[in-house]
Amino acid sequence: MNYCNIKPCDIADGVGVRVSLFVSGCTHHCKNCFQPETWDFDYGQPFTAQTEDDLLTALSPDFIDGLTLLGGEPMEPENQRGLLPFLRRVRRVLPGKTIWCYSGFTWEQLTGQTPSHCRCEATDEFLSLLDVLVDGPFVEELHDITLLFKGSSNQRLISVPQTLQTGVITLWQP
Repeated sequence: MNYCNIKPCDIADGVGVRVSLFVSGCTHHCKNCFQPETWDFDYGQPFTAQTEDDLLTALSPDFIDGLTLLGGEPMEPENQRGLLPFLRRVRRVLPGKTIWCYSGFTWEQLTGQTPSHCRCEATDEFLSLLDVLVDGPFVEELHDITLLFKGSSNQRLISVPQTLQTGVITLWQP
């Protein structure tokens, strides 16, 4: 797995101050994507043990609220497999940090309710480690700069723990 960027102090992609990891590789190719270079799975640098260590160091200060995964597409199967061990480690080492993930796939696709290539052996555990999933592709025609933490009105901010507990999609509330 490759990544294209790490923002160690991001305030735009989730609540509070966050460390954001932009992974490479995306098959959505959304119209007017803000990072089309990340469509290429080989773009950027390899996600290594040193990258993980650097991210954990960046996440450690008390003023950092959590980790945000973006892309590219974190939920492409290759990226899920590459990120899953790291997410386990974040939960073990820094249990008080929140984990947000932006995905162009929908909850229904990720959970197998709607067929999609995104679902793999890592998906269920990956989802269980998230606090918030921002789901759905960016749709230029539905773009709205007034929306909180999302780019287009079709996207949802899903509270993953509540949704998994109840079996009903529960939207995250600020």
